[in-house]
Amino acid sequence: MKCNLSDKVRRKAVVFLLFCTMVLTLAGCGSGAKDTGTTAAAADPNQTTENSATVTEASTNAGTDTKKPGSEGEVTESVTEKDTATEANTEKEAGEGTESEGENMGSAVIYYQGHASMRITTSGGETIYVDPFMGDGYENEADLILITHGHYDHTQTDLIRNRKADCRTITWKEALEGGSHQTFDLGYVKVEAVEAGYNRNHDVSNCVGYILTFTNGKSVYLSGDTSTTPQMKELAGRNLDYAFFCCDGVYNMDMAEAIECAKTVGAKHSIPYHMVPSDNTNGFDQAVAESFDVPGRIILKPGEELTVE
Repeated sequence: MKCNLSDKVRRKAVVFLLFCTMVLTLAGCGSGAKDTGTTAAAADPNQTTENSATVTEASTNAGTDTKKPGSEGEVTESVTEKDTATEANTEKEAGEGTESEGENMGSAVIYYQGHASMRITTSGGETIYVDPFMGDGYENEADLILITHGHYDHTQTDLIRNRKADCRTITWKEALEGGSHQTFDLGYVKVEAVEAGYNRNHDVSNCVGYILTFTNGKSVYLSGDTSTTPQMKELAGRNLDYAFFCCDGVYNMDMAEAIECAKTVGAKHSIPYHMVPSDNTNGFDQAVAESFDVPGRIILKPGEELTVE
């Protein structure tokens, strides 16, 4: 009996131990599964986030990469080409505009009529008459008439029958208004009155010369009837392009004095005019003109033109 009881007890103890072992095992497995699940669950969101970020970044990069060689790149390239073409067209148009402007800002032309008379046509088509007296070419409509002084061989304005409605006449009176030499900026030409006279036939208070500056920047000095003037030294600093000097030697300075005046003024080109005492038929002398020995001399005969360039 003792033995049998002990066996029975041992079996129960074994069963109890086995039960406890199972319970503990099951409890341990459940705890491990829970911990593992928690760890996995904790790990999965991070992995998902990282993966999502990676995918998003990859998608973004992929999208960007797709755009660069694709639509956006093409647009950029197209715009670049368009901008380049636009710049080229702009430069071309600017060049054409400059060329056109250059033509509009072209050269005036002097038509020498003889004696002190000349007709000037500006680049814009305006007509200027200076000291009308001799020659032909008075048919053009006048925009401006310039008179240097009151002697008859400079004032025959009746020869100019065609005049614009707004034709302007500037004589020595307007040019010396207020006792000082005036400047008139007419747009197509700037007219500056300068000293003339200083001899017994021409009083400085009743005579002027003119400097004309045209839209292309070129300048022409017309001495008028004069001898050497103090202002001529100042004109040396003007870098004048053309200068006309009277030299008849009767009513004005002679050739020797005219040559010295031309050298003093120092224009690029010097031209003799008013080279013989005035009459109605003779306004030029070739021999006198050739004796005007100065650098840059131009001999201009009646009926010939000089382009102011």
